[in-house]
Amino acid sequence: MRDNTEDFRQLFLSDVPLMDVRAPIEFAKGAFPASCNLPLMNDTERQQVGTTYKHNGQDAAIALGHKLVSGDIKAARIDAWVEQVRANPQGYLYCFRGGLRSQLVQEWLADAGVQYPRVVGGYKAMRRFLIDSLDEAVVQCPPVLVAGLTGTGKTEVIAALSNSLDLEGHAHHRGSSFGRHATPQPTQIDFENRLSIEALKVRAAGAQRLVLEDEGRMVGSCTVPLNVFAAMQQASLVWLEDSQENRITRILGDYVTDMHAEYAQVHSEPEQAFSAFAEHLLESLLRIRKRLGGEQHQTLDSIMRDALAQQQRTGDVSLHRQWIKGLLENYYDPMYAYQRESKQVRVEFSGNHQEIIEYLAELGAR
Repeated sequence: MRDNTEDFRQLFLSDVPLMDVRAPIEFAKGAFPASCNLPLMNDTERQQVGTTYKHNGQDAAIALGHKLVSGDIKAARIDAWVEQVRANPQGYLYCFRGGLRSQLVQEWLADAGVQYPRVVGGYKAMRRFLIDSLDEAVVQCPPVLVAGLTGTGKTEVIAALSNSLDLEGHAHHRGSSFGRHATPQPTQIDFENRLSIEALKVRAAGAQRLVLEDEGRMVGSCTVPLNVFAAMQQASLVWLEDSQENRITRILGDYVTDMHAEYAQVHSEPEQAFSAFAEHLLESLLRIRKRLGGEQHQTLDSIMRDALAQQQRTGDVSLHRQWIKGLLENYYDPMYAYQRESKQVRVEFSGNHQEIIEYLAELGAR
């Protein structure tokens, strides 16, 4: 049998398959990308055992656990574990602290003729490792931020670099009032775990600087970790430039064409998909009504409704360009112009896509 491990770094760098034997409710709050939830106890069983532990002590709780997970229930869970082990012989199992639950699963697997190692310290130790390694990353590899007006393609620059961390990708949100996707964002813990693992891999590849998009503290409902955000507030910036026409085209693709396609994947009925997509756009505009002003909001809302009607009737999305242009000129551009002025002293380079990518690639290797 392979030894139990506490080499957390290698587990995450290699995306080693992990069998998480915690209860589903624990897994849902936060897990790791390479993990699969095959619990020793379901949520109800765990709650009963926890109550017994609180009132009657550990021995009584263990006895109840063995009673609840026995017979056909125990056999079915062992079968599922064995199947997972055979499909992922290089993997490991873990529970919350690497204690009783993972040890018991190991024992039951051994009784079934299968040897499988566990992660020492369990989920709690791996989570602590990721938090600490991300804090270390922003100290040892000082960040540089990609800034620029809305629609300049900052995310495309992040994707083109090997030394970048994709905040919006991990948060599953584009970072603006229109940035929500058709499917939910991850939990805060999942967001942090994915970000930390990406930082580990970027550093392992030799990067000396980390590149992030210039974001606020919140990316949708996900909060940028405190130490990362603090480092971002002190970081130098590069300013990405592009024409208004290109920006409108890019936003049209992201927020109209691609978003409609996302809703079409979620909803099987085309009419339902379009209705949900239209509601998403109109609600996104409504969220910034106060900052737009009532009259400006009413104008853009009318144009958006006309564009949606034309899109639904003919498939033509060109009319959407009008409200996007209005939104840029009357909302986003003035806001970003103010931000650039306040951050001007930190801007160390400006250029188009290719110039920015080349500059940051060279910077990351220094």
